[in-house]
Amino acid sequence: MSERKVLNKYYPPDFDPAKIPKLKLPKDRQYVVRLMAPFNMRCKTCGEYIYKGKKFNARKETVQNEHYMGLPIFRFYIKCTRCLAEITFKTDPENTDYAMEHGATRNFQAEKLIEEEEKRIQQEREDEELNNPMKVLENRTKDSKMEMEVLENLQELKELNQRQALVDFEGMIDQYRALEKREREREKEEDERETKEMLERALVKRLRDSDSDSDREEESSSSGGGSSSQSKSSADKPTDILTTDKAAALQGAASGGVKRAKVESWEKSVGTLGARGALSSLVVRKKPTVTDKRPGTEEATASPASQTDSKTSKGDSTDASKSSISQNGSSSLSLLGAYSDSDSNDSE
Repeated sequence: MSERKVLNKYYPPDFDPAKIPKLKLPKDRQYVVRLMAPFNMRCKTCGEYIYKGKKFNARKETVQNEHYMGLPIFRFYIKCTRCLAEITFKTDPENTDYAMEHGATRNFQAEKLIEEEEKRIQQEREDEELNNPMKVLENRTKDSKMEMEVLENLQELKELNQRQALVDFEGMIDQYRALEKREREREKEEDERETKEMLERALVKRLRDSDSDSDREEESSSSGGGSSSQSKSSADKPTDILTTDKAAALQGAASGGVKRAKVESWEKSVGTLGARGALSSLVVRKKPTVTDKRPGTEEATASPASQTDSKTSKGDSTDASKSSISQNGSSSLSLLGAYSDSDSNDSE
C-alpha cells in the first residue's frame, strides 16, 4: 500500500513524458474566482449601490490583444445583487487601478478625473519646457506675476477685515508680548525672593544651633561642681539624667589630664549597671520621726565606729562581772564550810 502524503513519485524505467497526451484548452477560457469589489459602483439597470469590498464569485478571463509592457490584462464578470445584471471591469496596470467597462458607473469618479486632468496638464508643460527654453522663461514670469497678484489680494482681504472688525491685531500682539514680559519678570522676582528667604532661614537656624550648643556647654560645665538638681535641669533628654554623674566624672578626669574613656551608646540611654548615685536625685527620702530617748537605749544614728566601741566596753563589763561572781561564790562556799564546822563542835 502506497503512502498518501509523499513528495516523490515512482517513475518506471520505460517512462516517456512525450507520450503523455496534451490537453488543448482555448486561450480565452474563463476561471471562477472569489474576489471583492475594487471600488464603489452603481448598477445602470436597477440603480443598486454596490460598495467597495463586497464579495462576489466572479468569472476571470485574459483580454486578448491587450498588454501593458508585457503584462496581461484581466477581465472580471460579476452580477448585480438585486437584478442579476452582468457587470464587467478589467485591470489597469498603467494606473495601478481597475477600469469600469459596462453594466455600472463608478462613484466618486469626478475627483479622479480632475486629478488625471491635472497630471496631464503638468506633463504637457514639462514636455514643452524640455524642448523650448523661452517657454521656461515665460512660465516663470507668469508664475511670479500670479504669486504677486495672490499676495495683493490677500493683503486687500486683510485690510477689509480690519476695517470691518475694527480690531487692532498689531496692538493686541504688542499687549500680549508686554504682558508676557511682565509675567516673566514677576516670576523671576518671586524666585529671587524665595531664594533669599531660604538663605536667611538657614542662617538663623545655624546661629540658633551654635547658641544652643554654647549654652549647653556652659550649663554642663556649671553642673559639674553643683548639685544633682542642676544637672537634672540642664539635661535635654529624660534619659540623660542616667549618665549625668558619669559624664561629670569623665569631664573632671579630662580636666585633670587623664584620658577620657569612650561613652557607649547604650550607656547614654540607660546608664551604667552599677551606678546608683545617678538615681539619687530622683528618690525622695522619708524624714525620720522624732521620739523620746529612753535610758539604756542606744541612738540609731550612731556611727559604725561608736557602735564597735560600745560593743568592746560591754564585753569588758561582762568579763568583770563574771570574775566578781566567781569570787563571791568561792567566798560564800568558804563561809558555809566554816558554819558547818562550828555546828559540829557544838554538837560534841
